[in-house]
Amino acid sequence: MTPRAEKSPNAFRTISEVANSMGVPQHVLRFWESKFSQICPMKRGGGRRYYRPEDVEIIEAIRNLLHEDGYTIKGAQKYLKEHGVKNILQTFNAKVENEPVLELPDMETDYESQILNITKKSTQLMNEGANTVNSLKKIRIRLEKIRTSLKIKD
Repeated sequence: MTPRAEKSPNAFRTISEVANSMGVPQHVLRFWESKFSQICPMKRGGGRRYYRPEDVEIIEAIRNLLHEDGYTIKGAQKYLKEHGVKNILQTFNAKVENEPVLELPDMETDYESQILNITKKSTQLMNEGANTVNSLKKIRIRLEKIRTSLKIKD
């Protein structure tokens, strides 16, 4: 089986691709679409949804408000209405860009040892009283780097 080519950052995404990247089920995205008018994917024949990069950013910001910041649906709707989508996206993107990322050591080439190293470092971070959510984000970023490097070598 041939590996699929990596999509352009500007490419449209299917609901399954967005759901997988956000870590939420597809039905949750459809529910959020009914609750947040800011999410408006393009629909093709048969009702297939295609999300633009802007839609994905909005969904990620809404996911952050609900899952990270602890807003309810009504609270997130109110927050979006009061602050506007552009302002929220700027705030969200600034948070993501300023987040420190743990770098992979140059010497490690064995991916199993890298994953083991991530596990050890994540345990250390959590034991040191670090915010669990931030620790998990750092772990996710490192695992994505490993996944990307595996795709490049294939």
